[in-house]
Amino acid sequence: MRVDVAIVGGGIAGVALAARLTPHLKVALVEREPALGSMTTARSAAMFLPSYGGPDVGPLTRASRAFLTAALDPIGVIFQPRQALHVGRLPHLAPFGLTQAADVPLEALSPRQAVNLFPILREDVIDGAWLEAEAGDIDVAALLDLFRRMALEAGAHLMVDTGEPGIERRGDGWRLAGAHGTLEARILVNAAGPWADALAEAAGVAALGLTPLRRTVVLAPPVAREGFSAWPIVKDVRERFYFRPYHGALLITPADAQPSRPCDAAPEKVDIARAILRFETMCDHRVARVERSWAGLRTFARDRAPVIGWAPDAPSFFWLAGLGGFGVQTSPAVSQLAASLILGEETPAELTAHGVDPRRYAPARLAS
Repeated sequence: MRVDVAIVGGGIAGVALAARLTPHLKVALVEREPALGSMTTARSAAMFLPSYGGPDVGPLTRASRAFLTAALDPIGVIFQPRQALHVGRLPHLAPFGLTQAADVPLEALSPRQAVNLFPILREDVIDGAWLEAEAGDIDVAALLDLFRRMALEAGAHLMVDTGEPGIERRGDGWRLAGAHGTLEARILVNAAGPWADALAEAAGVAALGLTPLRRTVVLAPPVAREGFSAWPIVKDVRERFYFRPYHGALLITPADAQPSRPCDAAPEKVDIARAILRFETMCDHRVARVERSWAGLRTFARDRAPVIGWAPDAPSFFWLAGLGGFGVQTSPAVSQLAASLILGEETPAELTAHGVDPRRYAPARLAS
């Protein structure tokens, strides 16, 4: 098969880009797993937090809101509003990635006001509280399926269970050999998540020093209090925990960030125990049992900004990586930005209006 663009990686970033590009170019997406979005995307905590991620992620999140709130899947909405309660002192906000843009105000609350919103919080351990009203929940599976359907309806070729493709540079383009045959493309997009550096090296392109970090998630029984399902997300501004209602359960994470090799990550017992300890320190509620736990990999560049753009040492190799656990909430804007760069178009006004500047994400900043 000959195409204009081959996207390697079937997580939400790769599928969203396929949806954006296919109306303009012939696109094939290659996913080595048996299903799309089965690794990092499937393990998302499904939060939309415009304040979270720092000055480089925030604009992409805010620019994604209009798409998320307007999008519909076949059975309902993809975005549901939910407040977020950040606990901690003001000096800790900026160093830990919280930003107060003009359109993302954080309202200061007293400890008593915080407890009124999340009734099992211990008032005596709250040393600051900030309410983010514009946060919410994302139906990750529905969003991924929306992008998948957009791509298919526009004519994209979505190839799963391909195994690890062999990659060869052929003149100005690329040749990929996998379990289902050979693919030739003018442009190769690296949307391989934790495997992005390994994919680059396999293609003869310089790696950028991306680091996968493991994060653990625990699901416990719901809190038996009226209205629990509507309680806010509670997040520590120092990035030591967050917890929230989640599909009829209580989701808890110790916000761990352990460096990992690219892999199908699994939780470790010490991190599960740490999650429960941190939750019970903050809340007057005992976790009776763990119903389920999992781990996922969040991949970062050394400056914590996403990597979106052309490789400085390979003009037809495009990086779409280093999304750092924010790939779901930024996917509408990230895919729109990436598509505009690949098509050679100006950055869309709906992105620049929120402060999205493609120079922030250029891979050349990491080259050494």
